[in-house]
Amino acid sequence: MKTGVLFIHGFTGGSFEVRPLVMYVKHQMDWLVSVPTLPGHGITLNLKNMSAASWLMEAELAYKKLQKKVDRVIVIGFSMGGLIAMYLALRYPVHKLVLLSAAAKYMSPRNLLGDVTIMLTESIRKKYPPNTFYHLYDYKLTHTPLQAIFEFLRIVKTVEPYYGQIKIPVCIVQGKKDGIVPFASAEHLYKTLGSQKKVFIQSARGKHHICYSDDCDNWFQEVLAFMKEDMEEN
Repeated sequence: MKTGVLFIHGFTGGSFEVRPLVMYVKHQMDWLVSVPTLPGHGITLNLKNMSAASWLMEAELAYKKLQKKVDRVIVIGFSMGGLIAMYLALRYPVHKLVLLSAAAKYMSPRNLLGDVTIMLTESIRKKYPPNTFYHLYDYKLTHTPLQAIFEFLRIVKTVEPYYGQIKIPVCIVQGKKDGIVPFASAEHLYKTLGSQKKVFIQSARGKHHICYSDDCDNWFQEVLAFMKEDMEEN
């Protein structure tokens, strides 16, 4: 049986947010991987007049395109992408879910932008480590319309009432130093999702962009083991 893996990035982000895990999966497995960019997102961020409906529709189209080529689809969602991943699991046959820093709990626009402000300050002071993309946040801070944030919150409210209806195996990965999504969000998901098979991976040093955490090599292996479990070799 052929396996496909659909990656969904986060709010104001792009494929770069999940690239380390994408490359790891590609290197380890002969699976078909899809990493769409949601409307208005990516390096050329332009969220003016973008809607939650357009982001959900793009994810659905990417799922349907991938599903035609494979026998089963695993969906991996980062931050807001975790919510969209759950949305897909509620509507379509999804084999397994992997939720990275999933923004499950309601967050106010102030909290959502708070970490951006911190990153902007760090970038100005040149304190951020090399090979990161924190420098993008000064651009995000001035190019993220308030309405786009409310569209993000619309996705939260759309999916939240149905956590218990998700029954497929799920792996939750959460960093303890996440400045955007509180650790309690992952704990809430773990308790609320209706899945019998639930794996909770905690990254002691992980910040919000969990795929760039210092210990990602360790939990990458755990995530892949979860994805491969009970699966015939391709």
